[in-house]
Amino acid sequence: MSTVTGVGERFTLRAGDTEVEVGTVAAVLCSARVGGVDIVEPLADGVAPPPFCSGIALAPWPNRVRAGQWTYDGAVQQLDITEPARGGALHGLLEFAEYEVRELTESQILLGATIHPQHGWPFLVDTWVRIEALADGLRMTHGARNLSDRRAPFAAGTHPYPRIGEVDVAELVLTAHADEYLEVDERLDPIAWHPVEGGTDLRGGVPVGALALDTAFRGLRPADGVTATLAAPDGRRLEIFQDDDWRYLQVFTTPIFPRPAGPGTAVAIEPMTAPPDALNSGDDLVWLEPGESYEGSWGLRYLGV
Repeated sequence: MSTVTGVGERFTLRAGDTEVEVGTVAAVLCSARVGGVDIVEPLADGVAPPPFCSGIALAPWPNRVRAGQWTYDGAVQQLDITEPARGGALHGLLEFAEYEVRELTESQILLGATIHPQHGWPFLVDTWVRIEALADGLRMTHGARNLSDRRAPFAAGTHPYPRIGEVDVAELVLTAHADEYLEVDERLDPIAWHPVEGGTDLRGGVPVGALALDTAFRGLRPADGVTATLAAPDGRRLEIFQDDDWRYLQVFTTPIFPRPAGPGTAVAIEPMTAPPDALNSGDDLVWLEPGESYEGSWGLRYLGV
């Protein structure tokens, strides 16, 4: 079943007691419920874009590129500036792109979008996102195939805002199994990686309401494949799991996330294959030769009481 809104056509996927709603613009995760419990911030109908990039897929890079500039084979590439306040190129090239439906079943949808050559991006790359409703949550698989005659870089991520039902997000305890965090400047461009000891350490769990972050983490040490958890006071948990080559998490907190009942605290926990400004650092970029493909996954798992 589908409806048309400001995030394109919306499709509902089902598996057991799980319902996942997806929009075709930016392959956006509109809502996800397990047994009637919201496990991400649901997007309202309407023509406005998702607030704070809620739920969108990020490709061919997550986060931002410093000043929108990077170098390819000795030539400076200038991307369009999409974050004027900070002067960077934010969240890739598909934030407002309409994906096509390539496959659809009761529990899965495969959405695809081609990235054409443009300012600062001299490549033709086909991309896709497969969203699967699972009995206890969801899985998102991101893929790309290089259709160019030259090698092309690729990185991916997603921008979900997890929650646990009606529990105040500020009361949820966030645990992230990461050894390092990224120091940034006033434009949120990278300065240096630091050990979390004595700094931004989420390994022991911290209430979301005590955090003010827009911070990348690496050195993930998954516990049974789980890179981060949100825990409610009543014992319910939400787990974030990532493939081994998804080595980064971005954590962003905001006290003003818009909701029908009024604004409140929200936390984005963003799985990424590469860190901020990866087109310049080269860290963990996937370099695709002509005709070569890549796929990788992350997901959410809800554990009730």
